[in-house]
Amino acid sequence: MFNQVVTRLALAVVLTGTFATAQVKIGVINSQKAMLDTAELKKAQAEMETKFKPRQARLDALCKDVQGIQQQLQAMQGKLTPQAEQEMTIQGQRKQKEITRLSEDLQADVERERQDILGRSSQRMQEVVNKLAAEKAFDLVVDVGNTVFFKPALDITKDATTAYDKAYPVAGAPAPPAAAPAK
Repeated sequence: MFNQVVTRLALAVVLTGTFATAQVKIGVINSQKAMLDTAELKKAQAEMETKFKPRQARLDALCKDVQGIQQQLQAMQGKLTPQAEQEMTIQGQRKQKEITRLSEDLQADVERERQDILGRSSQRMQEVVNKLAAEKAFDLVVDVGNTVFFKPALDITKDATTAYDKAYPVAGAPAPPAAAPAK
């Protein structure tokens, strides 16, 4: 939404000729890629995988249990007493309910944590882009999703990722490469 407003405003300014005599300096960023390439998000992703791995393993084990029960019921069809068959069916249904509950809880927890991380990172990236735009004297920075065409020289995505990693270093992450000299 914000990007669309900025794009429309920029187009209105350019089309009305307000900057007709002045040179407009524009930067283009793939904000999603810039954020995903930061050391902070890579570390957060790895931490989330580690944090939720035991719960995922529990889900996988329950799925195998249910599959085993279903296979036993099929293999033993007609050989089990009605009571034994009913007990196995009930056991499979209980495990299936547990799978559903655990899966929904896991999804909700992962999504909540993901949104927290992305919200914080998005705000930080906005601050970094604002600072980068000021340093490079950009009049306008547009997200790549709102552009039809742009010259690769206008792309500041890597610069934004590097500046983010420098502004918000992650313990144990390799140092960001030195920025290319300004042109």
